[in-house]
Amino acid sequence: MRYIPIVYPAIFEIPVLLDDSLQFYQFSKIDHRKIASTNTLERLNREIRRRTRVVGIFPNPDSYIRLVSSLLIEIDEEWQTGRAYISVQALTEQKQIILSKAA
Repeated sequence: MRYIPIVYPAIFEIPVLLDDSLQFYQFSKIDHRKIASTNTLERLNREIRRRTRVVGIFPNPDSYIRLVSSLLIEIDEEWQTGRAYISVQALTEQKQIILSKAA
């Protein structure tokens, strides 16, 4: 009963928020599993965890930040040089489809 004042107003927001959260299903050219999944983020977290366990104990927080930052830069460079999760071409085609429907 104590949650009714909190939950009750949220019930009226569900239809609006549901529409926003399901927008990715309108992207016909993009694999929906890639957009709806957090696999990429989970993989990144596992890689950070794996690399930091190798070091074991860090002498200070700055050394940890340097290691993780260099790892993130390395992964970003890999993604920018061609191993894209969603291709730029697919995004461009999808944008054109959306714009043509809006016109």
